[in-house]
Parts: sequence; C-alpha cells; structure tokens
Amino acid sequence: MHALTGFSLVSLLSFGYLSWDWTKPSLVADGPSEASEQPSVAPPQPPHIIFILTDDQGYHDVGYHGSDIETPTLDRLAAEGVKLENYYIQPICTPSRSQLLTGRYQIHTGLQHSIIRPRQPNCLPLDQVTLPQKLQGAGYSTHMVGKWHLGFYRKECLPTRRGFDTFLGSLTGNVDYYTYDNCDGPGVCGFDLHEGENVAWGLSGQYSTMLYAQRVSHILASHSPRQPLFLYVAFQAVHTPLQSPREYLYRYRSMGNVARRKYAAMVTCMDEAVRNITWALKRYGFYNNSVIIFSSDNGGQTFSGGSNWPLRGRKGTYWEGGVRGLGFVHSPLLKRKRRTSRALVHITDWYPTLVGLAGGTVSVADGLDGYDVWPAISEGRASPRTEILHNIDPLYNHARHGSLEGGFGIWNTAVQAAIRVGEWKLLTGDPGYGDWIPPQTLAAFPGSWWNLERMASARQAVWLFNISADPYEREDLAGQRPDVVRALLARLVDYNRTAIPVRYPAENPRAHPDFNGGAWGPWASDEEEEEEEEEARSRSLSRGRRKKKCKICKLRSFFRKLNTRLMSHRI
Repeated sequence: MHALTGFSLVSLLSFGYLSWDWTKPSLVADGPSEASEQPSVAPPQPPHIIFILTDDQGYHDVGYHGSDIETPTLDRLAAEGVKLENYYIQPICTPSRSQLLTGRYQIHTGLQHSIIRPRQPNCLPLDQVTLPQKLQGAGYSTHMVGKWHLGFYRKECLPTRRGFDTFLGSLTGNVDYYTYDNCDGPGVCGFDLHEGENVAWGLSGQYSTMLYAQRVSHILASHSPRQPLFLYVAFQAVHTPLQSPREYLYRYRSMGNVARRKYAAMVTCMDEAVRNITWALKRYGFYNNSVIIFSSDNGGQTFSGGSNWPLRGRKGTYWEGGVRGLGFVHSPLLKRKRRTSRALVHITDWYPTLVGLAGGTVSVADGLDGYDVWPAISEGRASPRTEILHNIDPLYNHARHGSLEGGFGIWNTAVQAAIRVGEWKLLTGDPGYGDWIPPQTLAAFPGSWWNLERMASARQAVWLFNISADPYEREDLAGQRPDVVRALLARLVDYNRTAIPVRYPAENPRAHPDFNGGAWGPWASDEEEEEEEEEARSRSLSRGRRKKKCKICKLRSFFRKLNTRLMSHRI
C-alpha cells in the first residue's frame, strides 16, 4: 500500500505539462490554425448545440486532471467554461448512448444488460422519442457524425430514422480506424462506415478522427447560422484498436508503455480534432450563439492504455472509475464562466436540459429520468438531481455470496446494482474488478505490482461509501451504517418496480455481413421482427410453466453465463 502510494505520487509529480504551439498548422483539417475573433453581436435564439462524445477516455486522461497526455484544446475550453466534477455516465458504450438520446435509465428502455451486439435483433426502443427528434420539432437541423452503437437490425433503427437529418459513421462498436472493418467473432467480419443509409465504401482509408472532424467542418460550411443546429459528434476515439497517425505517436516516443503511447497519441489527435471543430464554429459564424458540451461515454479501459487514477475500477465496472465521467460545458452564453461545478449531473440530464435550451418542452408524459440542469451549470445554482440509479442488471452473473437475507429480506444482494443517493453510494452483487490502477507509464511493471491494491474481500456482495468524503472508495461503511444500507436497498426496490423486461435477444445468423454484400447493416424485415417477438413470448411463457430444470437447460444456462462473462471482458 505504502509502496504504491509513494510510487504513484512520484509518478504524478513527474508528469510535465507540455505547452501547445497554437500557431502550428493543423494536422486534422485544412485551414489556418487560428480563427479571427468575431464581432460581439446579440445572439439569436435558440442556440446551436454541439455535443462531443469520446469513447473510453479515462478520467485521468485529460490535461486538467494532471495527465501526462497533451490535451491543450480540451484544457482551454474547460478552463474558459464550466468543468463538471460531479458528472456521471454509464460503464459501457450502449447504455451511455441510449440514456443520452432518451433521457431514461436503462431499466426504462430494456437495455439493462451489456451492449447491443452486431448480430442481435435489438435497438433503441422505437416507441421512445429521441433527443434529436425533439430538437427537430423545435426547428433544429440535426446531424450525427461518428459511432452509433444503438442497434441497426431494421432500417427503422438507423440514426436517420431516429431524428438525424444526416449521418456519417459506424453502426457497430469497434471498427478499424482506417479500413472500417469490424469482426464480431472469428470469420464474422464486415465493413462498417455509412453515409446516410448507404455503405460509404469510397471513404475507406481515412483515419476516422480526422474524417469526422472534416465532416463537421463541411456541415458548418454549408449551413446557415440563422437556423439552429444540433451536432452530435461521437468520436470512435479512443476505443480500441489502438491506432494513430505516425506524427502523433512520435511526440510520445519516450513513453515506455507501448499501449499507453498509442493511446496518448489517439487522445491528442482527438484533441486537435476538437480544436478544428471549434475553429470552424468561429469561422462560419456559429460560435457566439453555441453551446459546446464535452463528455466521455464511460471509464477508461486500463488494459488498453487508459487511466482513471486515482479513482477505483475501470470501464465495465460500477466503481467510480467506470461511471465518473469527463465533462465540461463551453459557451459564450454561460452566465458564470471559468469555474468548476460540483453539481450532481448525470448523462440522462442532457435530454431535458438541451430541449429546454432549444425552447422545447418536456412533461411527465415523456417519462424522463433526467433533469434540466442548465441553471446549475450556467448560473451555479443547486442541482435538481439528488440521486442516480447507476443500473439494475438482473442478467449479470449473480454474486456467489449475495442473498435476500443479506438484503434485509427486501433485496437480493446477489443482483448487480448500484445507486447513489445524496452523498451515499451503494453497490450490490458483482460491481466488477475493484482495483486502484496507477498510470501505466513504464514498459512493464514487476509481477508483484498487480497485487498491491486488489479488491480486499471477494466474499462480499454489499458496499457502501460516502462519495463526497471518500471519492476513491477506500473505506467501506456497509458494516457501520446498516441503516443507510437498508434505506438505499429500499430505493433499489422502488426503482425495480418501474423496470421493464430486459431485452437481450439471441444473435441471428441472418446478420452476417456476407448476406449484406460484405458490410454490416439492417437485415430483418417486419415479418422477421414479428416472428422474433412471438418466439420470445413463447419462450417466456414456457419458462413460466416449467417447474423443474432439465440437465440440458442447466447446460445452456452455464454457457449463456460464460458467454456473458467473456463479452464483459471484451467490451
């Protein structure tokens, strides 16, 4: 423990902040590196909204959090705006994206479990009005660039059918940055870059971060600043595979850890892409009436170069390292700028917040779990949010040592769940690997390093932390405060009563790219969808009538759980 603390302190103190040459020509997009200042004019209403989402960027992987990675653009935008330092997202890709676009918790969309896989007949619920659809109703032009990862098995699931006027990007969750190929298992590979509803074969070969930044510039160049614009820029960066243009790798050549070196190069390239987007907003007359929101989608994957230090855990876990997000708002329209906000904010809050900024309205009938937090961000008022349901996942592997008795007879603590109420955070079941992982700056750590700070008790199924006093989750108070544990378990029970059934269908062989010309894309017809739903209802009914499990059923259950565990490591 002392050895790790000493090592980490020395490592963090040794990180030098390298200044950026703002006069150097951009490597991401053509044009001058600095935009001329625009004259101050009264901003029209409503504002242009630019939402930038990065993939797998760790809490520690931004300059203003003391990182060894250069992010001068993000640092400057955050310093001039409002840093969100009590901001929460979800631990993996699909859940964060679904909650951003619906304003609802996973338990209210049926997407409580894992991600939407390429071959699953599943997507963002079609009966829910998305954020871009709401903004379209308020007169906005809406455009999406980047990673979708919210299902595509039917054409009705595509971004252009869910509220976006245009789309350029990938439908799946993990593509090559240059070739745009994605494999969902041995021999199940296909091309995944789409423009609108067509496969964009001709754009292959361009690095996705640069391609997406250039597309944003083209959208701005061809759009009138007099019409409100919603731009959703969901960078593939910095998700694996670890690929970067050589010129960005060169500046990190002294970094010993190869994965961290590649990851750092990808982060800096993404930072420069954001710089060029900001420059385009100024050049084409959007900036003075714009709201720029920056957010990560989940914690960093520490096995692939990311770092969430000093937070506990990593991507895919409900520890703070998995759900505490990078976030800030930059806008000339902010009433109180250049500050840090400790207001509690969750990714579901962007839906009502942005609809409100756009002049639209939301009501109880919309069934939102988010709150309008603009007064908290812009004016420094108290946040209307006092609690967050991180998730309840009944399909995740049940904790071996959890039980209904351990949950005071009101909650089965074997079920994976996490909730925050006020300053208290409760976890039940298996929250994921709970290590504290320092920045991986060396080429290789000694074998004993991995055992320095591991999760202390594997026989546990309930944890309680005072997050305000202990953001690093080092002191478990479950044994000392059973009254708080019971109260938070009761809140889980209340939330669970409102949950809809999990939708996590079996993979369909029809989805294989070989049946779609070698590309990932919609494969199911309406008739096939009806057959799938009927089959699912039949399976549910037969399970309800079955009294005893047969051996083959137990075997199937075993392999299903094994597959879930393997997939959780892959994502």
